[in-house]
Amino acid sequence: MRSKQILFSVLVLFAAVAAQAARVDTIMVKSPSMKKEVQVVYVLPDKALGKKAEACPTVYLLHGYGGNARTWVGLKPELTQIADEKGIIFVCPDGKNSWYWDSPKNPAYRYETFVASELVKYTDDHYATIPAKKARAITGLSMGGHGALWLAIRHNDTFGAAGSTSGGVDIRPFPKNWEMNLQLGEYEADKALWNQHTVITQIDKIKEGDLALIIDCGEQDFFLNVNKALHESLLEKNISHDFITRPGSHNGKYWSNSIDYQILFFDKFFKR
Repeated sequence: MRSKQILFSVLVLFAAVAAQAARVDTIMVKSPSMKKEVQVVYVLPDKALGKKAEACPTVYLLHGYGGNARTWVGLKPELTQIADEKGIIFVCPDGKNSWYWDSPKNPAYRYETFVASELVKYTDDHYATIPAKKARAITGLSMGGHGALWLAIRHNDTFGAAGSTSGGVDIRPFPKNWEMNLQLGEYEADKALWNQHTVITQIDKIKEGDLALIIDCGEQDFFLNVNKALHESLLEKNISHDFITRPGSHNGKYWSNSIDYQILFFDKFFKR
C-alpha cells in the first residue's frame, strides 16, 4: 500500500511540473515588407499561457552569422526554465546572414523592418505581452549583438533595453568577412555607406535615459577592441551602460554564460 501511495505522489508531482512548464513554439511569421514567411521560435512561460494568461515582458534574442531561429534554444536549453522563473517571453527570429539591416543593395533583405516593426506587432497581437517599451528588450550574439544595438538605438521608441554579447559593433575593420558585402556592397567602393550601417556611428541617435544598455565581450574575442571603442564612445557622450569583459572567446561556452547576466539585467529593468 505504501509503495502505491509513493507512486501516486510522484505522478502527481510530475503532473504538476508538466502543467507549469514553459512552451516552445516554432512558427512562421509573415513579413509584408519581404513578401515571405520567417521562422520564429517563441519560449513562452507558463504564466503567459492558457485562459488566465498574464501579460509578460519580452526579450528578443538574435542569433549570429550562420545561425538561425533555433540557435538560442540550442545554445541555452535552460531558456524554458528561465522563462518560467522570471515570467519572460523569449522571441528568437531567423535573421539569415542579414546583419539585421534593411539592405540598401538587396530589397529581399529587410530584417530591420521585420524585427523592429512586423515581428513586434505580431508578437504583441498573438501572445500575452506587455506592449510597451518598458517591457521590451533585445540582445544577441556576434552579428546578433550588432543587430540588437542597431535596432534598439534606431527604434528606441520600441525597445526600452538592449544588449550585445561579443557583438560586431563596428563592422568597418572586417570588410571581407561574414557576407556583409552582399548587403552593403564592397567597402572600398562606398565607405560612406558602411559608415552609416555600423552601430558605433549610431549612438548620436540616443541620449541618456533612452535605453538601458548592457554590453559584454570576452577578453580573447576578436571583437574586443571594437567593443572597448563603443564603451569609450558611450562614456564620452555620458550615456549610462553596463560594460563587462571577462575571460572567454567567441564561442558558445562564453555566450551560454554571458546571457545569464544579460537576462538578469533585463529582469531588473522590467521590475523598475
